[in-house]
Amino acid sequence: MTVSPRIAVVHYSSTGTVHRLAEALAEGAEKEGAEVRLLRVAELAPDEAIDSRPEWRAHVEATRDLPVASHDDLRWADAYALGTPTRFGNVSAQLKQFIDGTGGLWAEGVLADKPATAFGSAGNLHGGNESTLLALYNTLHHWGSLIVSPGFTDPAVSAANGNPYGTTHASFAGAPGENILEAARYQGARLARITARLLAGGRV
Repeated sequence: MTVSPRIAVVHYSSTGTVHRLAEALAEGAEKEGAEVRLLRVAELAPDEAIDSRPEWRAHVEATRDLPVASHDDLRWADAYALGTPTRFGNVSAQLKQFIDGTGGLWAEGVLADKPATAFGSAGNLHGGNESTLLALYNTLHHWGSLIVSPGFTDPAVSAANGNPYGTTHASFAGAPGENILEAARYQGARLARITARLLAGGRV
């Protein structure tokens, strides 16, 4: 019997780069038969900061109707994909605040034993992409997650600048190209396939 995993793609994006990666990752998971919830976390920045960059304001307006992630989404999901831009080599405050509010779920064991992966973006290739994903994985270790990084398990990873920790993009180059989006789709598909295998004997 085929099991359709439930995957929550939870992300923060200021100007749209991480959001595009989230969409591609969701596409890949859905093609593998997963039921996906594409979710954003709440924006914390003041209007003055958002208005200082037209592309930031444009993205806020464009995604206003995208559902905001809740604890119910984490309870619902069999697996998680978390996305963030890098902030000084670390997780954005917006995503971190959402994560920091999951203590009750963690104490209940709701988050344990579920596959999880991460993706993100920085201004340039060496702007903290790897350190940000590793920092995010620290949280997932505390949750008791089963880390599902892409590794070098498909040519799409090397074609997207070869980040085995998760799909990332250097935004100085503009919007993510097809090579980056294909890596994100592969990452989502891999998460869905591995989750489905784990669920074959019953939900995690």
